[in-house]
Amino acid sequence: MPAVIILAGLGNPGPKYAHHRHNVGFMAVDAIADAFNFGPVRKKFDAEVREGFLEGADGRCKAVALKPLTYMNESGRSVAEAMRYLNAEPGDVVVFHDELDLAAGKLRVKTGGGAAGHNGLRSISDHIGPDFRRVRIGIGHPGDKARVTGHVLGDFSKADKEWLEPLLGALASAAPTLLEGDARYSGEVGQRLAALRPAPPKQEKVAAPRDEKDAAPASQSPQKSATPGGAIADALSKLLGRKE
Repeated sequence: MPAVIILAGLGNPGPKYAHHRHNVGFMAVDAIADAFNFGPVRKKFDAEVREGFLEGADGRCKAVALKPLTYMNESGRSVAEAMRYLNAEPGDVVVFHDELDLAAGKLRVKTGGGAAGHNGLRSISDHIGPDFRRVRIGIGHPGDKARVTGHVLGDFSKADKEWLEPLLGALASAAPTLLEGDARYSGEVGQRLAALRPAPPKQEKVAAPRDEKDAAPASQSPQKSATPGGAIADALSKLLGRKE
C-alpha cells in the first residue's frame, strides 16, 4: 500500500479547452474526486489540486487529484513537483490521458512504455522517467492523418457522450482498485461497464397447441359449403351422375 497515490489528469486549462477530447484526462480525475468527495480545489504544484482518500483492500490511502495548469506540453513539471513534495515514487503516479490509437470508449491500463507521440506523456517521462502508470482512454482515430489535430482538439460530440459518461462513471467508482494494481483496476472498470449495459429484451413465449386439431393449419381445416345442405346435394349429384 503506497503512502500516497497521485492521480494526474492531462489536459489544457481554461473553458476554451474544457470539452476537448484531449482533455479527457482532466474529466477522469474530476470524476474520481467528485465520486469520493475529495476536498475543494487548491492551487499547488502549478496545478489545480484536490485531496482525499481511497479505501483499498489493504487499507486507506491518501489520494491527490492533480490537473496541471502548465498546458499539455509542460505537464511533467507539475507532476514532478508534486511527486517530490509528497515523497512519492513514479509507480505511485497514475496518469489519465487520451489515446488516439484506441477505439473510442476503450480503456487500457499499464505501467511504463513510450509516449507514442503524446506530448503530455513525453513531458512526464522527461521529468520523472517512464515508469509511471497510465490509464489510456480511447478517443478513436478520425481515419485521416490530416484530420487528427481537429479531432483531438475538438469537443466530444453528442454521440460520444453515450459512451463517455458511463466510462467516466465506471473508472471513477472503480478507483480504489488502483491500489491493487493495473490488472485489478482494468478488470473492475470492465465489470462495472458491463453491469451498466441494458439486458436484452425478453422474447414472448408462444403457447404450444393443445392437440393436433389446434396445430393443423387453416388450409387443412374442413371446408364448409356456402349453402345449407350443400354437402348432401353434392353427394347425391355424384351418385346420379348429374352435373350442376
